[in-house]
Amino acid sequence: MKPAVAVGLVFLGCCSNVLFLEELVRELPKSGNLITFTAFVFNALDGLIFTSKFFTVQPVIPIRFYMMMVSLFFVCQTLNNYVLGLNISMPLQMIFRAGSLVANLVLGYIILHRRYKWSKYISVVMITLGIITCTIASSGEVKSQPGHTDDPTYDFWIWCLGIFLLVVSLFLSAWMGVFQEQTYTRFGKHPSEALFYNHLLPLPGFLLLGTDIVSQAQIYNATVPVLLPVVGLAIPRAWLLLIFNTITQYICIRAVFVLTTECASLTVTLVVTLRKFVSLIFSIVYFQNPFTLYHWIGTSLVFGGTLIFTEVLNQLRKKKEE
Repeated sequence: MKPAVAVGLVFLGCCSNVLFLEELVRELPKSGNLITFTAFVFNALDGLIFTSKFFTVQPVIPIRFYMMMVSLFFVCQTLNNYVLGLNISMPLQMIFRAGSLVANLVLGYIILHRRYKWSKYISVVMITLGIITCTIASSGEVKSQPGHTDDPTYDFWIWCLGIFLLVVSLFLSAWMGVFQEQTYTRFGKHPSEALFYNHLLPLPGFLLLGTDIVSQAQIYNATVPVLLPVVGLAIPRAWLLLIFNTITQYICIRAVFVLTTECASLTVTLVVTLRKFVSLIFSIVYFQNPFTLYHWIGTSLVFGGTLIFTEVLNQLRKKKEE
């Protein structure tokens, strides 16, 4: 039952997490650092108790390797949070991040000197065209965030800055993936340990964002209180959404981890790809985000290219023949 439960929790946790996260950033677009800080603290505490057992279990991978991973991870998360306040819609960010295969292939070619089959390059072209199509389609629907001016030119250049930072984050994330692969090849795979240290070690870095986190916490305190009938307490709506966001993100991360240990890579790739697509549909329908025919064409190219890159269809055909 473990694989079936894990698949169910991936869809339940990850898709619901997208809804809670978008609900938060639509109302409070500059609170990304507070959201990330809360998730890091939660995952670090979980790892402290269950993985390191209060540091009584020594890490297999040397800490200096985790420091490199953490630096890249922290910068990527900070950039992804920052762009949410730069007129970048959640669906566009989701589509953009689905293009991570492009960055991985480029860095794999440059750093690891890998050569790929023609199907890989075709898939990368499809993904790139899909991202460009969605980006161009969204450029005509730029909406200013609260606190911005009503100058369309200013809002457009703010949007362009967001696109640039998304590209930088995409390649930094791919670099982190390459470094992780090299590290795991040398020391073996230890996902729980990596998850713990990747969330624990960056915590001091949030001191640099302390002023912003505190100011956003004060804004959270001022949101409309929601009465919890079970306990009879009223909690600000933003904090309630943050709690649900943190819990669902934890479920999502843990479910993917179980899936990678219980299922073949084919199953994991297929489930994660389908999950991204379902999350995108949820975001569009629930929040009524603008999604034109060009968006659908771009999305189809991105996810079609992803399936070709991972050779899911060919592997499914082979499994069926076997």
